[in-house]
Amino acid sequence: MDKTWTSAAAAVADIPDGATAAVGGFGLCGIPHDLIQALLAAGVGGLRVISNNCGVDDGGLGVLLAAKRIARMTSSYVGENKEFARQYLAGELEVELVPQGTLAERLRAGGAGIPAFYTPAGVGTAVAEGGLPWRYAADGTVAVASPARETRMFGGAAYVLEESVTADFALVRAAVGDTHGNLVFHSSARNFNPLAAAAGRVAIAEVERLVPAGELDPDAIHLPGAFVQRVVQVADPALKRIEKRTIAPVTTAEAGN
Repeated sequence: MDKTWTSAAAAVADIPDGATAAVGGFGLCGIPHDLIQALLAAGVGGLRVISNNCGVDDGGLGVLLAAKRIARMTSSYVGENKEFARQYLAGELEVELVPQGTLAERLRAGGAGIPAFYTPAGVGTAVAEGGLPWRYAADGTVAVASPARETRMFGGAAYVLEESVTADFALVRAAVGDTHGNLVFHSSARNFNPLAAAAGRVAIAEVERLVPAGELDPDAIHLPGAFVQRVVQVADPALKRIEKRTIAPVTTAEAGN
């Protein structure tokens, strides 16, 4: 039952080129930094990544993108990464943009074994009607477009059918984990991590603090170890980047003190 691995490098060593990976985090909050860096060092390429966003130009999943290791992204928000925009518009990257709540539910449904569900999000837009550019050609034309989705009426309102998503691997980060893979997340770092882990066939969790099995209060566990196959302790728990630092202006009175 001991699911601990000696290092992030060892935990991701069997991830092959072309694998699908569900990755937790929101912006740079709660991202599996060590596992991403280990994938970068391993030289894995052609990855098909499912994650809320793709980090920033020099952080998070952005480092894999900059190294041309990602072939396809399924995401909700990509506005903090200029290289992402460049690769997408140049036809070097396939991108499926999904409403954020829909992406969360697609991951949750995948982890729960639910093949599809209906949602009102996207009804009457290109999300339902199809035609969203997934990949551009080098000349700027659309090489691959999103397909039209089935819509259906329930209670007099229209809903669009969305399929769930699963992944070969999931990479997540937790504040605390035990040797059996039970995880506890801290505040907003919980974000997409539990959903991504459940959707991965092999979920790899990096944890800031590793404790023996039985030490965690069962009522405090956010994700049961049944969803996690590998656990590795992060090298430096204090290493956390802030995506945008906002500092209040200093008043005259404060400056005088």
